[in-house]
Amino acid sequence: MSSERPLFNLSIDSMALDVSDQEMLLFQQLFKRYIGLYLPMSKKALLCSRLSQRLGELSLSTLAEYHALISAPQQQQERQRAIDLITTNETYFFREPKHFACLRDEILPSLSAQQKVQIWSAASSTGEEAYSIAMLLDDCRGQQPWRVFASDISQRVLSFARRGLYPMVRGEHIPDDYLSRYCLCGVEEYDGHFLVEQRLRERVTFAQRNLLELPLAMDQQFDVVFLRNVIIYFDFPTKVAVMQSVLRKVKPGGWLLVGHSESLHGMPLELQMVAPSIYRRPQ
Repeated sequence: MSSERPLFNLSIDSMALDVSDQEMLLFQQLFKRYIGLYLPMSKKALLCSRLSQRLGELSLSTLAEYHALISAPQQQQERQRAIDLITTNETYFFREPKHFACLRDEILPSLSAQQKVQIWSAASSTGEEAYSIAMLLDDCRGQQPWRVFASDISQRVLSFARRGLYPMVRGEHIPDDYLSRYCLCGVEEYDGHFLVEQRLRERVTFAQRNLLELPLAMDQQFDVVFLRNVIIYFDFPTKVAVMQSVLRKVKPGGWLLVGHSESLHGMPLELQMVAPSIYRRPQ
């Protein structure tokens, strides 16, 4: 699932589409089952907005028909399409700057210069968080070993992230020296865009991951995990399950950063709070 605030854009088609309580319940159950997303009844307009165009493309007239389609076991591709549509989100570079200040001033200096630093952007959306981390790592550690692993539930945003190509306006929060060092200004058909330089892109790996079903093959542990603005979309039992699953991927003594608006209060987690939204796993 993507890590930032959803966009609520209603179209004329979505206003014409209607969803009953029963249909909404079906989609609630489906998204909860596959990605843990809690979609309350108050998000009926969001559901219509996100899915109306796809229904038109498939010549379907009701959400019940579309639900029947994506519920079929053999319809994994279309089901993923629906997940992509419902979880498309907004993010930006260097969001919540206190986290990056903590990474620069406290976390990285505590790690050995010879140690390979591995950081996981666990809900990377379109890649801005992962590339922000990479810029800071390159600045602070240079040629010392480091790697960024970035994941999301949506294949569509991952494809966008791998390109590393963004409209120039998306770079307004990148520090000027980082913008000049790590970003290439687009020309001709890419005018008005910038490209994260290849050297940096090669040190960031993007892959699809469902935080509810982290694969056993993902056996590495990370020095730092960014899991920001994600668990707000889950009910409490799902939040606990996701946090426990992700925490197993944090090294003893490693760090976990969540969104400033998120709380881990009441969760049975072996974590020590260093500062609001910044936690450390005991050694």
